[in-house]
Amino acid sequence: MGIGNNTTLQLNLEKGEPTLVPPAEDTNQKGTLYFLSNVDHRYQVKVRTVYCFKPSDNRGGDDVTEVIRDALSKVLVHYYPVAGRLTTESDGRLAVDCNDEGVVFVEAKADCSIEEIGDDTVTMEKLVYDVPAAIHILDVPPLAVQVTKFKDGGFVLGICVNHMIFDGPAAMDFLNSWGEIARGLSLKVPPSLDRTLLKARNPPKIEFDHQEYLHMEDISNTSELFKEELLYKWFCFDVNKLERVKTKAMEDGVLGKCSTFEAMSGFIWKSRTQALKLKHDQKTKLLLVVDGRSRYDPPLPENYFGNGVGLTSCICTAGELMEKPVSFAVRLVQDAIQMVTDGYMRSAIDYLEVTRANPSMTLSVLISTWTRLSFDSTDFGWGQPFIAGRASLPGKETALFLAHPKEKKSMNVCVSFPASSMKIFEELIDI
Repeated sequence: MGIGNNTTLQLNLEKGEPTLVPPAEDTNQKGTLYFLSNVDHRYQVKVRTVYCFKPSDNRGGDDVTEVIRDALSKVLVHYYPVAGRLTTESDGRLAVDCNDEGVVFVEAKADCSIEEIGDDTVTMEKLVYDVPAAIHILDVPPLAVQVTKFKDGGFVLGICVNHMIFDGPAAMDFLNSWGEIARGLSLKVPPSLDRTLLKARNPPKIEFDHQEYLHMEDISNTSELFKEELLYKWFCFDVNKLERVKTKAMEDGVLGKCSTFEAMSGFIWKSRTQALKLKHDQKTKLLLVVDGRSRYDPPLPENYFGNGVGLTSCICTAGELMEKPVSFAVRLVQDAIQMVTDGYMRSAIDYLEVTRANPSMTLSVLISTWTRLSFDSTDFGWGQPFIAGRASLPGKETALFLAHPKEKKSMNVCVSFPASSMKIFEELIDI
């Protein structure tokens, strides 16, 4: 997703009425509540993604909508929580009522060929169905699907997921399983649905200070800045530019080594702070989303269906960040990532059990990387998508890293800025 042209198409769609797709068979789960961990409770947002497929003769005269709908009903038998709805337990916790109500499904038709669509946020959001009444997180179904057919035979699968049910790896496992069934195959690896693996300990054992990133209210003056018109833009960092960022991070000899993610996170955080012109004595925070699946001891099972990610943070003054070299920011990033161990993750789960606190989103920037997610592996029988990825950002203070759809060693970065700051940011990252 995000080739870099940021062009907007006046896309006209004819949408059908939403229907519900229940599991193809009785799941034997009706009347049960599916446990959601404290990690799941953190992510009370919607995530929209799109998968764009060119015309193909692979399936002959098969109707793409019917194939996708039929395979969805079959995969829901294995992933039965996706067919349920969020509810509140007696103690106030959220859980999934496994009522087999079904996935929200919409068919749409576009008045152009799929080759004409751009990759901008405005166009892509039209290709994802968003339940109109879903204001509170309880109203957001686990999954809503829109299949949009184009004049030339191409189609787009747009999905909106409730992040409490899926994180990135879990969503990709679900999509790939869905695609396997659509192609007439059996599931390679069934989902591991036991989320009690991330249940709080009894009694809770809090070993780290998690309040720092959970409750730092009014950490920046960005609330005033973001009253301006907000712009979302994709930037392509090709292989050479990524190398220049890493070189810049290591040029003063402070760092012995650093990964591309670490270098880019520090570079974007520093550049963003400069572009927003934060006060020198103002604290600024970077939240990092880290895949914790392999960091648990023992690691979470393959195809763990749930949120296996962790949050870690870096905090300093804007003055320090702006005046010191990039290596300063990158070292803070490295230290924060190294904190994410089994003990840290389980301590955070226990902290949330005691406090029921949600992360403060009054922050400088949250960075999430989807570069290792296999968007281009999704195949329903018409080949792999030529554009795939996130259709929008979840919030105004977020930056997202994705692999380039064609140049796999390049990276696309999506950021949001007030209009007055975007130009400054563009100049700062042009190295």
